[in-house]
Amino acid sequence: MLLADVARASREIAESSARTEKVTLLARLFREAEPAEVPVVVTYLAGRLPQRRTGVGWSTLKEPVPPAAVPRLTVPDVDAALDRIAAVNGKGAQAERRHLVGELMGAATAEEQHFLLRLLGGELRQGALDAFAVEGLSSAVGAEPGEVRRAVMLGGSLGVVARALLERGTAALEDFRLEVGRPVLPMLAQTARDVDEAVERLGPCAVEEKLDGIRVQVHKDGGRVRIYTRTLDEITDRLPEVVAATEHLEAERAVLDGEVIALDEEGRPRPFQEVSSRVGSRLDVTAAQASLPVSPVFFDLLFLDGADLLDLPAHERHAALARAVPAPLRVRRVTVSDPEDDQLRAAAREFADDVLVRGHEGVVVKGLDSTYGAGRRGASWLKVKPVHTLDLVVLGAEWGHGRRTGKLSNLHLGARRADGSFAMLGKTFKGLTDTLLAWQTERLQEIAVTRERWGVTVRPELVVEIAFDGVQRSTRYPEGVTLRFARVLRYRDDKAPAEADTVEAVRAHLR
Repeated sequence: MLLADVARASREIAESSARTEKVTLLARLFREAEPAEVPVVVTYLAGRLPQRRTGVGWSTLKEPVPPAAVPRLTVPDVDAALDRIAAVNGKGAQAERRHLVGELMGAATAEEQHFLLRLLGGELRQGALDAFAVEGLSSAVGAEPGEVRRAVMLGGSLGVVARALLERGTAALEDFRLEVGRPVLPMLAQTARDVDEAVERLGPCAVEEKLDGIRVQVHKDGGRVRIYTRTLDEITDRLPEVVAATEHLEAERAVLDGEVIALDEEGRPRPFQEVSSRVGSRLDVTAAQASLPVSPVFFDLLFLDGADLLDLPAHERHAALARAVPAPLRVRRVTVSDPEDDQLRAAAREFADDVLVRGHEGVVVKGLDSTYGAGRRGASWLKVKPVHTLDLVVLGAEWGHGRRTGKLSNLHLGARRADGSFAMLGKTFKGLTDTLLAWQTERLQEIAVTRERWGVTVRPELVVEIAFDGVQRSTRYPEGVTLRFARVLRYRDDKAPAEADTVEAVRAHLR
């Protein structure tokens, strides 16, 4: 497939306002593509790169290159070119990247150049993948959208599922089942203001402690244990303590969902940044383990000794978890079997207060009859935190003044729109330590799209957790709302921009 076909489809999808037309355009593109090309095509349409990082910044892209007259670049050509660019390192790397980018741009037509510039610059955010691609793929192969959606959840990638379906038809759906050793996208939670609101919305439910750790999915297959992050990256070799703890479970084969945390001498949780640094480190694992030992705490069981538990109600999955995992390795919880029972609701509130006293960040309230919606932010899981927080995307930053002169300080914050783009909600410079200021000044310049006298605009790649006191209406910002007293808590390097909170989630805090 020519890159020109993808660029044209991207433009037409962006210009179309009708869902059915977007789906039709995607279905046509899938039919025309070679199955092996589809994973790359899908990734491009979503505004991402298979290479993730290429080292290409605004300074490399700003030099204009005369376009080609006739389209001849294929999708594999572009993917191979970006592989070469991403592999460049060492002395003279910037000059070599500029040379390779120039070659790629010189082989592209004007429309292809426009597409590539937006793709490499992080500006191609149209939401085509998340909103419509499953339906487009379903239409292309004659499958039920629900079946394709489930296959994507279990396969972990739309591209992988698309290739299989285009190669072998709907029979390939049978390939995508829950299997030990193949991670699935984790179920996520929506938010509620407090425990009482969550109970009202869910009915019979369990209230579980919300741990401030790193989400992991642990697969046990006999004597072999594999550990994956929420983004499905394998980190088994970094967490020998988790491997050891899982090896001793009674279950022979299991898939467990949980968190990795670290506790201090008094049994209180260590800061998230310390755990994140430990899990993210590729250095001496033995030394890291000695300096900050971690342990797993599990809250769900997806597979047990040959049985797929995804469609079982939560109370049955938890009963199986309790049989397979000892209490010290399970989250604490209380059950509200009858939402009308005042004593049970009072006990749930008391439990939530105790969780905070012990240093954890809140609770997650889960419907007792809910199934596990892999890859979804389901309405049957509701997180409750004492402080309002949102995970937002950094869109730019302004140079600081006074003590912060020379540092990129005032962050421009954005929430995710339904179409995949980001809407600016406001700014904040509060909550930034000197260490964080130094880090973000360097990092933001690496992903800068434009440089102005006031600061930089950046590719929407970094997610930051923001605490705030409320949301108010404002004509200053495009969605008509802004945050009150926003302050930075931490950067969320475990989250992708596609997982940032939506404009609708922000508006839900309007009083």
